[in-house]
Amino acid sequence: MIEVTDCPYYLLTRASLATTAMLRQQLAAAGAERIRPAYLGVLMCLWAEDGLRAVELGRRAGLEPSTMTGLLDRMERDGLLARAPDPDDRRAHRITLTAAGRRAQKPVMRVIDRALERMFEGVPARDLETLKAVLRRVLVNANRLDQP
Repeated sequence: MIEVTDCPYYLLTRASLATTAMLRQQLAAAGAERIRPAYLGVLMCLWAEDGLRAVELGRRAGLEPSTMTGLLDRMERDGLLARAPDPDDRRAHRITLTAAGRRAQKPVMRVIDRALERMFEGVPARDLETLKAVLRRVLVNANRLDQP
């Protein structure tokens, strides 16, 4: 029988939960409590390119359409983004950052950078690059399993 601490699923899950808890605490301590860890993928995509169509934003953030709808609702409620009809396609919406969403970039990225430094303290850069490559492969494999 496999030891729980040797189970990759257990380790991924625990690392994800610990990271999320740390980010939530650090964001709150930095006065950015309205920024939830779940928002970070969408925010990072919009900070790179504002005004994306909702479908494209979801694709870039790696989120399912059903997940995106609720997430965008909460982010809009929290004053971080706005939806507007796409002038080129009346069925689609463009997602744009509000002034508060744009202002959040620097402080949030400082929190993320500090949190990542703490979490990966003592991990050689080479090992971190290997970890990222392995996680990318896991994501590709997991997404492929979802395909019929």
